[in-house]
Amino acid sequence: MERLYELLKNHYDEMVEIRRHLHQHPELSFKEVTTPAYIADYHKHLGHEVRTEVGGRGVVATLRGGQPGKTVALRADFDALAIHEENDVEYKSKVDGVMHACGHDGHTATLLVLAKVLNMMKEELQGNIVFIHQHAEEVAPGGAIDMINDGCLDGVDVIFGTHLWATSPVGQISCREGALMAAADRFEITVQGKGGHGAEPHLTKDSVVIGAQLVTNLQQIVSRRVDPLQSAVISVGSFEASNPFNVISDSAVLIGTARSFDETVRDLIEQELERVVKGTCLSSDADYTFNFTRGYPPVINHQAEAQYLMDIAKNVPGVDEVITCEPSMGGEDFAYYLQHVQGAFFFTGAKSPTWEKAYPHHHPKFNIDEEAMLIAAKTLGAVTLSYLKQYATINA
Repeated sequence: MERLYELLKNHYDEMVEIRRHLHQHPELSFKEVTTPAYIADYHKHLGHEVRTEVGGRGVVATLRGGQPGKTVALRADFDALAIHEENDVEYKSKVDGVMHACGHDGHTATLLVLAKVLNMMKEELQGNIVFIHQHAEEVAPGGAIDMINDGCLDGVDVIFGTHLWATSPVGQISCREGALMAAADRFEITVQGKGGHGAEPHLTKDSVVIGAQLVTNLQQIVSRRVDPLQSAVISVGSFEASNPFNVISDSAVLIGTARSFDETVRDLIEQELERVVKGTCLSSDADYTFNFTRGYPPVINHQAEAQYLMDIAKNVPGVDEVITCEPSMGGEDFAYYLQHVQGAFFFTGAKSPTWEKAYPHHHPKFNIDEEAMLIAAKTLGAVTLSYLKQYATINA
């Protein structure tokens, strides 16, 4: 383990260099070309078995240890977001309107250098390691499910992954057994009323007023229909009914998200959303269309693996504290991997102690303290080596 930590420390500068290169050349979900090529080339130079175009644009590399044993998978995503970067840094995005505003450049740099270091130790490895580099995490249906269908988890016994978390302090590892992140679903409502002159509202079916009623009425689903001991969120993120100031719009479009952890609650929300839409529009004699699109399922960590990860992390250099965090209403398609094999997902704090303000994920001024990558690599590496050694000892 000490050798792992020392080698990672010695290659930290390379980790930073890779991260900054990727940060300058971001690619949007399902449009990644140069990034997966860069990743595949890196692994090929290490001598790993490499599969490209896995599930579309994913890359899977396999490191076979010198001794037989279990197979551990480690996953990192590599897509960026349609956001124009506002940071004034030397490695600022060179692609107008696209930036790594969620840390996926850091995830990739972390996993690549960890792969290089583990490769240096391959003769001592008591098992195999699969490095899953996933495309399109940001946009549903995401890249994970297609990569799984294309065999990225074949032969894998356990999987671990992390997310650099810019609003948590560097040195903090946070995880929990069970529900860690929520199901992320989308709904779209079109209210079809009857337009007219703003001076003659009695001759119209005002879609704006109906839409406003919907924004209010939908909130009653969580407060009055969902068990208060369960968690759920319904948020309308977009309300559009564009018209001149003196014209009542004939239609309005509302788009939003629903978040939940329990599948029963998820079903209830979908049913109640349409019921409320139908009732609200019926009361105003307006028509509607309603679409509910299921996004990623909730991230449910397996109990044994989450506790194992947290126990290992307590002894990793650079980790100041390991906490059992509260569940997050954010979504992640790492959820699909956990539906197929045992494993755990965790957050690695990436907020610098020198920052006056930490910008949240998906913000044009989002950034990470790059020291967090080293801590993430040490933690992923430590849990991998410990897991392989543990089962090799059991089977000896």
